[in-house]
Amino acid sequence: MIVETGHFALVLAFALALVQSTVPLIGARTGNERMMAVGGPAAITGFALIALSFAALTMAYAQSDFSVLNVWENSHSLKPMLFKITGTWGNHEGSMLLWVLILTFFGALVASFGANLPASLRANVLAVQGWIGAAFMLFLLATSNPFARLTPAPFEGQDLNPILQDIGLAIHPPMLYLGYVGFSICFSFAVAALIDGRIDAAWARWVRPWTLAAWVFLTGGIAMGSYWAYYELGWGGFWFWDPVENASFMPWLAGTALLHSALVMEKRSALKIWTVLLAILTFSLSLLGTFLVRSGVLTSVHAFATDPSRGIFILAILTVFIGGSLALFALRASSLTAGGIFQPISREGALVLNNLFLTTAAATVLIGTLYPLFIEAVSGDKISVGAPFFNLTFGLLMIPLLALVPFGPMLAWKRGDLLGAAQRLMFAFGGALLAVLVVLFFVDGASVFAALGAGLAFWLILGALTDLVLKAGIPQVKPSVAFSRLIGLPRSVFGTALAHLGLGLTVLGIVGVVSLEAERIVTMRPGETLDIAGYSLRFEGTQPFKGPNYTEDQGRFVLSGSGGQVLGEIMSAKRFYPVRQMPTTEAGIKTLGLSQLYISLGDATADGGIVVRVWWKPMVTLIWLGGLMMMIAGTISLMDRRLRVGAPAKRAKPSVDKPAASVS
Repeated sequence: MIVETGHFALVLAFALALVQSTVPLIGARTGNERMMAVGGPAAITGFALIALSFAALTMAYAQSDFSVLNVWENSHSLKPMLFKITGTWGNHEGSMLLWVLILTFFGALVASFGANLPASLRANVLAVQGWIGAAFMLFLLATSNPFARLTPAPFEGQDLNPILQDIGLAIHPPMLYLGYVGFSICFSFAVAALIDGRIDAAWARWVRPWTLAAWVFLTGGIAMGSYWAYYELGWGGFWFWDPVENASFMPWLAGTALLHSALVMEKRSALKIWTVLLAILTFSLSLLGTFLVRSGVLTSVHAFATDPSRGIFILAILTVFIGGSLALFALRASSLTAGGIFQPISREGALVLNNLFLTTAAATVLIGTLYPLFIEAVSGDKISVGAPFFNLTFGLLMIPLLALVPFGPMLAWKRGDLLGAAQRLMFAFGGALLAVLVVLFFVDGASVFAALGAGLAFWLILGALTDLVLKAGIPQVKPSVAFSRLIGLPRSVFGTALAHLGLGLTVLGIVGVVSLEAERIVTMRPGETLDIAGYSLRFEGTQPFKGPNYTEDQGRFVLSGSGGQVLGEIMSAKRFYPVRQMPTTEAGIKTLGLSQLYISLGDATADGGIVVRVWWKPMVTLIWLGGLMMMIAGTISLMDRRLRVGAPAKRAKPSVDKPAASVS
């Protein structure tokens, strides 16, 4: 009965989304306040219904109700409870229901906390959210019903893809969707503003917190997905330029540009056209990512294998929303004013340059991702665009951008002093130059890339710290005064500095692991040792282990330092899932400071040995620590009071008491 309740709640939510998408819009066009007010309750109730629907599907998974087709295809009674629950969104139908749940959640947030928005803008935003929700609910009901029944019910399920049976499934998809779908609010604000004909600095003030929240979640989702692939797949890499990885990376690049553009629009009432266009393009790239994952056009470890009819349905949704919004933008663009005027050498100019690099980088990744599909569709030939293309084109764009990042906060609004900014960054430049020399003379004199990369990373890190030091007045004022100034800085200032610092940490981690990584592939027998990066690794043999729904052979290694002291044990395994008849590799990882030793087991040999692949990955943890730092930075910025209050409400005029009439 709970399954039918979930299905019925989904149908009711679709009907309510149709109301939400039409009634407030009509009210905004006619000035009818009662009709505009319908959007709020409709959005909140729609979220409650989708939450009920999602809870019903989760309950079916938790109870191993194999009469539900979706549960039978993706679960098993022996699977641990955590993976039963996370398996709810480890498939096409369930993940789309999660997608819609998050979409309606953001709509409910606007309805609950958007009281300070103009009534017509709020109504239009909720109506656009209703359009998106109705489209994807129809997609679920028409092609991807998660509540379809099986008669008779099978006794046992087919289990979940073993690669997805990991804690990463509990974190990565929800965070990624919170970012993906969070940008729908920015899209709705852009389309609503174009409908309403009002785009100003106050609009940017309302949009920026939603952009920042979505960016934080998408950053976390991408970082978690990178680490999940790193330790789960046994490939030893952190990024593969997989088409579906690119599909999440493109909205992040466009969203980063949107975040900076909205800042300029809020502060200087400039870049209106650029900001609105970026808001549309960012969510459009999110929709494109949804299409790539679910259309069947890509072969990827991340992609859902679905029939082409679903891809055509999503392609139709893409055409309507992307084409419609761009058509509306083209219609209204001529009426948008340019806004504030600024000199090329200014903070606005730096942010514009930043956005040009980011959008060009996003376009480059888009071309590299879609070009093979285009060639296959036109000629039938299959080609592959791999890491060399992306590394070259993306790297050439990122190097000058990263070199310019520290200059931005040093420049004044409207008109800046480039020479003065360079002088203030001399300490950061000296630190970066020192890092280059240290790497060349003490780490790896043959790797110029490592030296220059380390210098660029320290340039970012020290540039971010310089910004905070100068704003606190160090060393011109007393330490107590400087400390008081530092803690009194707006939180958005801290957020900006920490985000750039986190970017520097990530760059340092990438440079370290790409240029200084060591790898050994050997056949080892029990008792044999392997030396790598100054460490000694002794293979103790393998032992069988039986899990709840798998069996595995665990390889045990003892790690020793250069002096012979034992530093610990590392366990790596070859795992087999009998229901799926699928093997997996469970990597053994030992973290040593900021670096890691990574062990992956291969096939056994006839003479009792086993193929072992060992990597030494220097500073690899900085890649994800930098991502975590960027998430913290965005969260701190969200706590800035200026973002939390939005547009201030009009104050009521104080009443003036009239003097009492005298009685003679």
